[in-house]
Amino acid sequence: MSEDESLERWAARRAQRLRPVGERKAVHLVGPPRAPHVDREAPRVVLEWDGYQWVTLAVVANYVEAARLLYPGAQERALGNGDPSERQSESSERGARLGPGPGRHRKSP
Repeated sequence: MSEDESLERWAARRAQRLRPVGERKAVHLVGPPRAPHVDREAPRVVLEWDGYQWVTLAVVANYVEAARLLYPGAQERALGNGDPSERQSESSERGARLGPGPGRHRKSP
């Protein structure tokens, strides 16, 4: 923290770098640490960050069960059972990210 920076600005900048409370991850119970999609049938422990440490949330039999805890609303969104206004806002957000101009890889009209 520099002397000319206010404490509030420094605290806000620090808060952006920190892991958000409630973040979840799945870790293999057996073997070395690996990517979550590797060995889908291996048992896993689902952990949740409480702001200080990783806390055990559940022990599950495979990756599919872990994904249900990690991404609770994903199945409803994938099946289209969610709120239609949410789906529309998601699609409009995707379109809003494109900047003006033809672009190198854009299709011509």
